Amino acid sequence: MITVGVEEEYVLLDPVTHLPVARAEEVRAAAGLVSWVGEGEVQNELLQAQVEVATPVCTDLDEVAGHLLRLRHALGSAAEEYGCRLASSAAAPLRDAVPVPVTQKPRYLKMRDEACRLVDEQLINGMHVHVAVPDREMGVAALNRLRVWLPTLLAMSSNSPLWDGCDTGFASWRTIVFGRWPVSGPTPFFRTLADYEERVEALLEAGLIADRGQLYWQARLSERYPTLEVRCLDVQLDASDAVLLAGIARALVSTAIAEEKAGIAPPDCSQELLQAAMWHAARHGLDSTLMDPKGHRLRSAGDVLSLLMQYITPALEEAGDEREVGSLLHRLLRRGTPADRQRRALADGGMTALVDLITGQGAATGG
Repeated sequence: MITVGVEEEYVLLDPVTHLPVARAEEVRAAAGLVSWVGEGEVQNELLQAQVEVATPVCTDLDEVAGHLLRLRHALGSAAEEYGCRLASSAAAPLRDAVPVPVTQKPRYLKMRDEACRLVDEQLINGMHVHVAVPDREMGVAALNRLRVWLPTLLAMSSNSPLWDGCDTGFASWRTIVFGRWPVSGPTPFFRTLADYEERVEALLEAGLIADRGQLYWQARLSERYPTLEVRCLDVQLDASDAVLLAGIARALVSTAIAEEKAGIAPPDCSQELLQAAMWHAARHGLDSTLMDPKGHRLRSAGDVLSLLMQYITPALEEAGDEREVGSLLHRLLRRGTPADRQRRALADGGMTALVDLITGQGAATGG
């Protein structure tokens, strides 16, 4: 069984003003004292209004769900203890005129020195899925096949339509903000592992990035774990939606590995085509069209999701995930993406209802 792990980022909001508040260190420390939270499972992030969780290595999706609910509950309770609320939105809906301070780590402080305005605007929160790969060579082969499905995954995960209190017109504004870093966007095609390493080393030797952590591609090889890391996802309102995306990511990697072993050539898709498809997915979510990864033409989002499920069904069946992923996908299509739900909440009840949505369901129950 291919193992999987999930990282989620959240933002802390003032319950009255709904603005981000710099209480991450207190909240992280309080959550870390809870008996059911392990060492290293709750971490600081770039800005002092953000916290991150990381699940242990999981073999099945029920484990993923249990760990995410446990960690969300611990952080939500800790946030309430310090007079704030944990929000599972991929962009803070409001920002103060005074930027949120950077977490006091040398790496983060250096990033702010080099990209001040960009760091100030990193009030965005992602979800990363780590899927185990046998080795880095196979990881590169999987990246070459997974990359064409990144727009579909992004559209499904879209959860950041608001910025500065206004609808951006994008389902995932986080994608647009994050895409301004030097090495970001869709994963390039790499001929071999050696090609991957040579191109990364060229960036480092040129001094264009400080370290491998600044490879902000939407999928990459992890430098810490023997995994492929899917990074294109917005953090989810509900833990169950995160489970859906984790299951699909694992199935995509499993399918890619099987194709590589069978000698099936990876799909051919230019970088500029994939970049445009990512922008389109960030703009529309599931409300319009998506790029067909095989035909390279826009088709209805429903048609592309059907293609995705056909492609990964054997892997889902092998993992025992087909029923759960199918049920969760049906629920997503019925309720709409988190971005759709944010917009409905804002239209129905204003900013208070919107913040209730992104904090009430995300922080405490995840349900």
